Amino acid sequence: MTDGGGGEAGPLSLADYADRARRTLPADVWDFIAGGAGDERTVAANRAVFDTVRLRTRVLAGVEEPDLTVRVLGDTWNAPIGVAPLAYHELAHPEGETGVAKAAGELGLPVVVSTFASQTLERIAAEASAPLMLQLYVFRDWPVTEALARRAAAAGYRALVLTVDTPRLGRRLRDLRNAFRVPSHIRPVNLDAQANGGTHHPAEHSRQAFDKRLDWSVVDRLRAVSGLPVLVKGLLTAEDAAAAVAAGADGVLVSNHGGRQLDGVPSTLEVLPEVAAAVDGRCPVFLDGGVRRGADVFAALALGATAVFVGRPAMYGLAVSGAAGVRCVLSLLVEELAETMLLTGRAAVDRIDATAVSTGRAVGFGWDDHRAARSKETT
Repeated sequence: MTDGGGGEAGPLSLADYADRARRTLPADVWDFIAGGAGDERTVAANRAVFDTVRLRTRVLAGVEEPDLTVRVLGDTWNAPIGVAPLAYHELAHPEGETGVAKAAGELGLPVVVSTFASQTLERIAAEASAPLMLQLYVFRDWPVTEALARRAAAAGYRALVLTVDTPRLGRRLRDLRNAFRVPSHIRPVNLDAQANGGTHHPAEHSRQAFDKRLDWSVVDRLRAVSGLPVLVKGLLTAEDAAAAVAAGADGVLVSNHGGRQLDGVPSTLEVLPEVAAAVDGRCPVFLDGGVRRGADVFAALALGATAVFVGRPAMYGLAVSGAAGVRCVLSLLVEELAETMLLTGRAAVDRIDATAVSTGRAVGFGWDDHRAARSKETT
C-alpha cells in the first residue's frame, strides 16, 4: 500500500500512521488530537483492553470471501466501520472534513460530522457518497441547536448523534500546559458569530455555551425538529442504555469521548457487553474508543456492537496525506477485519458473536460468562 504522497511505501498499520502524524503535526495540535483528560488512564485503558481479547478460531468453515456489509438505519455500509466526530479537521490538513467524507465515501463507510467542523455541513455533504450523520452538542440557546439539526436534515444527513457526556469539556492537561488555542483561521463555521464566540478556547466555550440542564426529553425534541433518527453517544452503563431506549433513542454509542472527558471511567469495550444486554436488540449499539486494528473491530462485534467508529486514526491519516491518508487508514481496518473473519471462519458480520472471543478471567470483565450465555442463546 502507498500513502498517496509520491509513491513511497506507505504505513502498514494504524500505529504507523499515528507515528507519522506525530512527526508531521505541530506539537500542540498533536496533543490536542491525541491527548485526553487527567492522567490519561482511560485513554490507555481504551487501547489496553483490546490486548486482553483472544480470538477463537473455527477451521474448515468454507469461507472464501467474508461479507463485511452491515445494514444500519436503512442504509447498507460496506463494513461495520465509520468515522467518529472530531472537531476542526483543518487542524490536520487543509482538505479537512471534505477530505474525510470523500475518502470514506469511496469505501462506502459513514462519517459523523462534528458540531465544531471547520467546513460547512453543506460543503461536506457535497463531497460525501456514503451516509453522513451530525454530532450535536446542545447549546443553552436552543435555536442554535435547532438550526443545526434542521440544516443537517436539509443537506441529507441520515441521523443526529447526540453527545450526552459533555456538560463541559474535561480537564485536558496537555492543552492546559500548551495554552492551546484553535488558530484564528480555523473556525466552527456552522455556528453563528454569537454561538461560536470564544471557540479559540474550547474548554471555556463549553462552560459558557453548553446546556447543562438536559434530560432525556431532548431526544424527542431533536427528532421533532429534524425528522431524523437520534443516536445517543456517551453511554457507559446498562442503566443509561435502558434509559436511552425508553426515551426512544434510535441507537446508542458506547463512548467515553476517547478518554477526553472524565479520567478513570471504564474502557468502552469493558462495558460494551452490559450495554448490549440492556439494549437487548431494540436498537443498534455502536462503540468508539481504542479501535486500532481489524481484530479490534472483530472483538467489538463479538461483544455486542453493530459497528464501530474511529476518530483519531482518521485524523492521523488526514495529517499524513489528506484524503488519500484517510482512505488508507480505513482500508487497513477493512482489510484486517476481512482477514480476521477469514482466519476465524466467520462468513459474515452477523456470524460474529460472543463465542468468537475469550479473555483471561484474571482481568475480571466477565466476558467468558457473557460468551457462555450467548452460546446457550444460539443453541
